[in-house]
This record gives sequence, structure tokens and C-alpha cells, in this order.
Amino acid sequence: MVQFVDVMGVTSAVVAIPSMIRAVHGSDALAAPLATAYAMFFGGLLVLGARLAQKFGHRRLLMAGLAVFAVAGVIGWAGNHGWQLVLARSVQGTASALTVPAALSLLLATASRADHRARALGWWSAAGAAAGASGLFLGGYLTDTVGWRAVFWVNIPVAILLGAGVIVWVRSQPETDRSSSIDVIGALLLTASVMAMVFGAALLQEPAHRMVGALAVAAGVLLAGLLFVRLARHREPIVPLSALRQPRLVACSLGSFINTAVTSSTAVLLTLHLQEAAGQSALQAGLMLLPLSVSVVVGSVLAGPVTHRWGNRQTIMLGLFLLALGNVVVALTLDMVAGTVIGLALLGYGLGTSSVGCNDLGTKVPREHVSMATGVLNTAAQLGTALGVAALILVASSAEPAGGGRGPVIAILLAAAVAVVGLASIGRWRSAS
Repeated sequence: MVQFVDVMGVTSAVVAIPSMIRAVHGSDALAAPLATAYAMFFGGLLVLGARLAQKFGHRRLLMAGLAVFAVAGVIGWAGNHGWQLVLARSVQGTASALTVPAALSLLLATASRADHRARALGWWSAAGAAAGASGLFLGGYLTDTVGWRAVFWVNIPVAILLGAGVIVWVRSQPETDRSSSIDVIGALLLTASVMAMVFGAALLQEPAHRMVGALAVAAGVLLAGLLFVRLARHREPIVPLSALRQPRLVACSLGSFINTAVTSSTAVLLTLHLQEAAGQSALQAGLMLLPLSVSVVVGSVLAGPVTHRWGNRQTIMLGLFLLALGNVVVALTLDMVAGTVIGLALLGYGLGTSSVGCNDLGTKVPREHVSMATGVLNTAAQLGTALGVAALILVASSAEPAGGGRGPVIAILLAAAVAVVGLASIGRWRSAS
């Protein structure tokens, strides 16, 4: 449920942004920070959240994150100015960064048996997929029936109920290391690097701001370079280099990045194409994406038996193959409803299958690194979404004049090629098994 609520927070407020801007008499420029603030703080603080959980206790940090989530609901509910709404979205993203690594670590500690672990991770991925599918609908429903403030205040009772559930039912806990210190400078470099890349990727999607977006992404890459220098020199870095040398974690971080990069980008491109070229409404375009959302849930739930039978690496490779195939089908049948539905279903099943395999294998690291691994895997997925969407929109718009209206086709085929490269890379990475 924590995973469900956190993922829903990404999308539920997005459809309410126009109503928010009108209510606070803001300009159109307010839309960009409202849309990106959550993802910036969520992605930027995930690894720090994992380290804090490892030091102070996963259950304790989960409860603290839920409290912050409720505070974000109060700020947004009472907000009458644009900066207050941006602050609420930022605090929401921070709450998710605190709760997601802690919740996943607690889940893995509870499901200690191999079959239980794969099943639990399947439901974890399915919860995220279901939240992504229902977030836009719920946000639109609340905005139309109760008002946009409901998108924020509904978080308050939800946080209280989840906190009560944690107190009553969550017992097993991973080990903590209270003697460890937090590398503040490393945490700042990591956070700033991820935030710069996420914000820059959002700006790259707008032709008027692409130069600034490219500079922001470049700054993020530069900060990442400085971060690696820091990791190599500090006695207790924010991310131990010994953990980053784990082949499993490296391979699965790559897989997590590709999973979201080649699915979220295709979904966004398809939505834009259906509305701009095919003349469909936002609701009609959203309904076209339902096969993707439903099949992610199915793929996640069924990934457990597949993993048990074939192993994690083969499960990830199967998922990446389906991602490549699904993108090819979508690209070649872009204006055919039946073909698009089949392609989206393949994409969703592949995403669910590969995500479970990556989360399962990527967290099979030494016990002291499990919490940090959850943060790294989730950060990779967040960056995959941000950079993948930006890259494919840029390719589609750049190819459009010469492509005779086939810019989205070229971009989606590029996504398929990226999935194939990931499949080949992980196929050769036998030490990651």
C-alpha cells in the first residue's frame, strides 16, 4: 500500500495542475515546477532515504515518511499561492523518498523465503503499476467532483491509516548500523545531480527551453562525476563503492533504467500522437493506455513463477525482449487500434516481468547493502523515466520534418533498439546471475 500511494502521488496531482494554476491566479510558467517538483525530490533523495533507514531503522523512517506525507497534504490543502503548491509537491516527493526504500527493505525482510520473496516483489511491482494506471483517473475524478484541494487532503487520512497498519502488522526488520555516519557532501552531490538531470529532462521536452534543459542535464552529469570522486576518497561515502562493484546491482540498475526509459517514453509519445495527430481527447488517449497498465499488473504477478523456474537473469532478459517486441509492434501499427493494443500489452507484460527480476536480483547483495540497493534501483528507474521521455520526444520532434509525419515511429523504434541493447548487455553479464 505504501508503494501504491507513493506511485499514485506522481500522477494524481498532474491532471489537477490547470485547476491549481487558475485557483491561485498563477501563470503558465507555474505548470513546469508543479509537474517536476515531485519527481525531482523523489528521485534525488531516494539513496539518502535508504541510508537514513539503514542508520535509524527502517520502520522508524517509514513512520517518519508517512508523517511528512501527511504534512505535504496539509500544505497543499491550505495553499493559496503557487509557491505553496510547489512546496507541497516537493514535500510529497521527499516523503516518498523516505518511505519507498524503507518499505521495500521491510518487505524483503518479511518475505525471507525465495518463493515468498519473488511473490512479494511481484505484488510490489503490481501495486506500482495499478497506482500508475489509476492515478490519473482518481486525480481527475477528485478534481471534477470535490475540487483540486482533495488531491492533497486525501493524503492525510491515507497516511494515518498506513501508519496504523505499520504499527499493527510490520514486525520483521533488517539490521541497522547506528555507528555509521552520513556523508553530507556526498548526499548533496547525489541529490543535486539527480535533480538537475530530472529538471533538465523536463525542459528538453519544450522547444523554447531546450538549451537550458541541455545545460541542466550536463550539470547533472558533471555533478555525478564529482560524486564518484567523492565516493572514491571518503571513508564512509553515501554509496559504498564496494556496493557499486556488485555485478548484480550494476546490471539490475541498468535494467531498471531501461525498463522505464522504453515504456514511459512510448506511453507519452503515444498519448501526444493520439491527441495531436488522431484528434482524440485526453480521456480517449488515456483509455488507449489501459492495456499497458493492466498487463503490467499481470506480468508482475506472474513473474514469481517465471523467476522460480528460469532464474532472475533469464526473467529480466524475457522482459526486455517483450519490451523490444512491444515497441516494434506499436511503432509499426501506430494508427491501428488493434495493433497498438497488442503492442502496449506486450510492453506492460515485459515491464512487469523485467521489473520483478531486477528488484529481486538487484537486492541479493550483502545484507549491509540491501537498503542502499533499493534506493539505487529506484533512482535508476526515476532517471530512466525522466531521460527516456525527454530523449524520445526530442528525437520525434527532430525527425518530424524529414520523416513525413513518422517522427514518433522513428522514436519508438529507437526505444526498441535500446531494449535490445539492454537485453544483449545483461545476456553477456553472466556474473550478475
